[in-house]
Amino acid sequence: MVTVYEHPLSPYAQKVKIALREKGVPFDLALPGGLGAGGAAGDFVRANPRAEVPVLIDGEAEIFDSTIILEYIEDRWPTPALLPPTPAARARVRMIEEVMDTHFEAITWGLGEIGWFKRATGDLADTLRAAAAQQIQGYFAWLDGKLDPDEWFNGETFGWGDLSVVPYVAGAMSMGNRPAEGSALSAWFSRAMKRPAVSQTVGEAMAFDRGSSNVAEAVAQGLFKREYRDHRLEWMIKSGGLEVVVKGLEAGNIRFTETFR
Repeated sequence: MVTVYEHPLSPYAQKVKIALREKGVPFDLALPGGLGAGGAAGDFVRANPRAEVPVLIDGEAEIFDSTIILEYIEDRWPTPALLPPTPAARARVRMIEEVMDTHFEAITWGLGEIGWFKRATGDLADTLRAAAAQQIQGYFAWLDGKLDPDEWFNGETFGWGDLSVVPYVAGAMSMGNRPAEGSALSAWFSRAMKRPAVSQTVGEAMAFDRGSSNVAEAVAQGLFKREYRDHRLEWMIKSGGLEVVVKGLEAGNIRFTETFR
């Protein structure tokens, strides 16, 4: 049985779950312990020294990084194909994935830092939310242009390009940032949500109880350390949140990737 270490809110993990479900591959889900506190250990960290989800375990194969996992899934279970047939089309959807993973993700992650983890309040929070809303609408316009004349980002059929966009658009919508009504992107999202693999995965994220534990207080006490990868750090600084980073460093409640051992 395949095991996927994940967190329901991770868009990177959501990509992997949609891919496996589209291919009909059964898998177990595991939530690694100590993830938020920076104290993850055991099989999870052995498989991924970066201590990030997702990780896919398939027998002796232990794979981290969502893009590499998607490549493994496509090689391991080639039918139905999730990549389009031509080199140019494959490059196109991989570029879309790259934009979503390293640009768009930082925006919704930043909104989570404000809304859920309470890194900023008052005027600073308003500044960051306004920057995020403007940036998201810019990416929505860019994505809208990628859909004409095709029905899917992948081309004629749902695939890699689409599952790379779904988690981010869904995440932005959950935070009040929706594609324009009547836009190609809005219509695409409605179509995508009719697919069982997509609706189940997005539903798991929406059902996750964000309020049962006081994570904001845990952050303030340094018990919960959020990872500031390069694109996230860039977003926070360029959007006006340098103060958030400085305070996080002083409080010891942000972390960076550990040195591999």
